[in-house]
Amino acid sequence: MTPGSSLAPDTDVDDLAGRLRTTPEGAFGAVLEAARAGQVPAQSLLAQMYMEGKGVARDAEAALLWYAVAANNGDAMAMNMLGRCHELGEGTAIDFVLAATWYRRAADSGLDWGMYNHANLLATGRGVARDEARALELYTRAAGLGHAKSMNLLARHLEDGLETGADPQAALDWYRRSAEAGDFRGQANYASILLQKGEVAQATHWLRQALAHGSPSFMAHIVPELAASPHPQIRELVSHQAS
Repeated sequence: MTPGSSLAPDTDVDDLAGRLRTTPEGAFGAVLEAARAGQVPAQSLLAQMYMEGKGVARDAEAALLWYAVAANNGDAMAMNMLGRCHELGEGTAIDFVLAATWYRRAADSGLDWGMYNHANLLATGRGVARDEARALELYTRAAGLGHAKSMNLLARHLEDGLETGADPQAALDWYRRSAEAGDFRGQANYASILLQKGEVAQATHWLRQALAHGSPSFMAHIVPELAASPHPQIRELVSHQAS
């Protein structure tokens, strides 16, 4: 059968996803069969397996193919991941125009990650005309759906008065919600405001969380700042990080 065929076996894709977490090598054949038979969730799952090298050798070009199949069959997350492939050059050349196109389609399908990623391109003018007001609209929509990274960026707009009136209290609330939802940048930004308020113990808690999950670029930026903090509790966090 060819990718996208309408014939679908009686396969439980949720069960396949569970098997992928426990025995990925054993799950690959069943996922491939279901994907070839037209099960859209299996097509997206197969793409993920190829992209992450789970149960099969990592193959970004194969991942791109299956994300495209699933995206064209209406899978919003596959649309988003196809945009990601074009943005980062995974399995293809970097193409911000195609990235923006697929992010927009994911966003239009109601996916919070699509809104967030499309907003990032709009905010920077990559692959699409720069439109910071539209970016804020999308961050706001995604934040309302519970997207932690969008909550953080909405908070930054409210804190700095970017494309909206400055609202420190609303910014604090969105930073808190972002922190509680697990975004390390939201955690660090929330901690920064707490420090300004003199709430050192709470700030230390959230900085500890941020340091546990931060990206390498984030860590390279924040660790020197924390090491120079006037608060010994904050400096201690960095010393523990280095040990």
